[in-house]
Amino acid sequence: MGRRHSLQSDRKLLLGLIETCREVIARHADHLCELDRAIGDGDHGTNMRRGFDAVFLERESLCGLPLALALERIGMTLVMNIGGASGPLYGTLLIEMGRRFGARESRPTFDTILSEAIDAVARRGRSQEGDKTLLDVLYPVQTEVARKSALIRIADTATESAALTAGMKAMRGRASFLGDRSIGHVDPGASSCALLASAICHHLMEYQPA
Repeated sequence: MGRRHSLQSDRKLLLGLIETCREVIARHADHLCELDRAIGDGDHGTNMRRGFDAVFLERESLCGLPLALALERIGMTLVMNIGGASGPLYGTLLIEMGRRFGARESRPTFDTILSEAIDAVARRGRSQEGDKTLLDVLYPVQTEVARKSALIRIADTATESAALTAGMKAMRGRASFLGDRSIGHVDPGASSCALLASAICHHLMEYQPA
C-alpha cells in the first residue's frame, strides 16, 4: 500500500512539474524571442515552447515511467523538438540526470547528480561559467542546492543570475559574433533556464503529495 501511494505521489509530482514548465515557457515565449532578437536568431521562445509542448503531449506515458527513465525521455524529446543550440543543452542536462538517478552501483545525492549533469552540459556546449549561457544560471543554482538552501533562495538565485548575464560578453553561440555589442543584453538561454528553475522551485514549495 505504501509503495502504491509513493508511485501515485511521484506521478502527481512529475505531472505537475511538466505542466508548470510548459506554462511558464508559454507565458514568456514572446519575451524570450525578444531577448533573442537582440543577440541571436529571435526564435528562442518559439523553440522552447515547441519543446515543452511536445513533452506535455507525452505526459501520460512519461508519468508511467520510473523517474530516471522519464527524465531521459524528456531530455530526448527536448533535443528533438527545441532544436538549435538549446535543445542539446537542455536535453543533455535531463538525460544525464536520468542516467545518474538510475545508477544502481551508487546512491548519489541530488546535488551530486545535478553537479555532474551540469558539467556534462558544459562539455557538450564547450563552454564554462561566465560565457553568457544557461550555465551562468545552472552553476549558481547548483551551489545553492549543495548548500541545502531554501527553495525560495534557489529561485531568487536563478533570477538574479540570469539578470547578471546582461553585463557579460558572449563567448559562445551566435551572440559571440557580436563581441562587445552582446554586453547589455540578458542571455535568452539563461533567462529561460531561470524561468524554469524558479517555476520548479515554486511548484515544489506548494506541492502536496497525493
